[in-house]
Amino acid sequence: PSPSSSTPGAERREKQYRAHRGFGDRRGGVISARTYFYADEAKCDQHMETFLRCIDASSGSSVDGFSAIKLTALGRPQFLLQFSEVLVKWRRFFHQMAAEQGQAGRAALEMKLEAEKLQEALANLGIATKAESQHWFTGENLGVSGTVDLLDWNSLIDSRTKLSKLLLVPNMQTGQLEPLLSRFTEEEELQMKRMLQRMDTLAKRATEKGVRLMVDAEQSYFQPAISRLTLEMQRRFNRDRAIIFNTYQCYLKEAYDNLTVDVELSRREGWHFGTKLVRGAYMEQERERAAQIGYEDPINPTYEKTNEMYHRCLDYILEEIKHSRKANVMVASHNEDTVKFTLRRMMELGIHPSEKKVCFGQLLGMCDQITFPLGE
Repeated sequence: PSPSSSTPGAERREKQYRAHRGFGDRRGGVISARTYFYADEAKCDQHMETFLRCIDASSGSSVDGFSAIKLTALGRPQFLLQFSEVLVKWRRFFHQMAAEQGQAGRAALEMKLEAEKLQEALANLGIATKAESQHWFTGENLGVSGTVDLLDWNSLIDSRTKLSKLLLVPNMQTGQLEPLLSRFTEEEELQMKRMLQRMDTLAKRATEKGVRLMVDAEQSYFQPAISRLTLEMQRRFNRDRAIIFNTYQCYLKEAYDNLTVDVELSRREGWHFGTKLVRGAYMEQERERAAQIGYEDPINPTYEKTNEMYHRCLDYILEEIKHSRKANVMVASHNEDTVKFTLRRMMELGIHPSEKKVCFGQLLGMCDQITFPLGE
């Protein structure tokens, strides 16, 4: 059991991030997105070479072009699944601590744990002595204001840069932070490192060629790991401009919280935020999997709620562009109203198309043919 097990429904939610044989074929119910399956490391290298050629082609055909990649093409999806489980448990542990300090129900970025109470709680759970947790915070310059927010909390994982120390989950029974990597063989750990190396190779080529690299979103049970690894690339490669773009699926109930947390991190650390906003491509499969396995459906309940989420996230990014000019968005919508909404808000906020902070991407056949006076 983990500390989150005491939270109602936590065990059901964690089922989302565990492998289930019945859903090993991820093509079920998916007709609009490419699905990659792991064969071997040589096949992953082939995929990387294909992505490199795509980056080169984009560079040769346009200025400030785009290229898209999928992380499930670059390594074993099992790594993404287990990393996602760890990240979700770590975040839920923070929310449990916040609830014990009377902050349940607040937005993610509004939760601020009192550092001293947090250290006492960690000591009481047997996870770390007060002296050890004090070293965590002072070593990372955390808690200097007397409080710890979600970004501070996440950075405790960031400090464990070696893979063997990165994937840690609190265990209430043993009182230890246990590495999930103990379940992996030496060869499997090497496979994970190769996945990260392939990502690094692609990001470097995109930077050299001046191509913006979009990391596609995938199934929700992979997405926490995909987003986290993409975030690490953004930290490294988006210092001067937005090269790496993360993708946010607005049919997910947690899309706005995830987006705002990541934007806030980019503000604090001073790098350029890049995002592609989509509605999502895996709805039928996601809902069937949630129903059969027994966890909460991660998808917004109605089409209208998804539209509201999309426009809320989009408006937040447009406001960020207005105030900082260090955010960029690809409006990957096939929806006429969304395109009109974007153009109207750009005019209201004084964002001119020539700045190239807002781009549009539609797939032929998935949207109506429409014309807009972009120069006005």
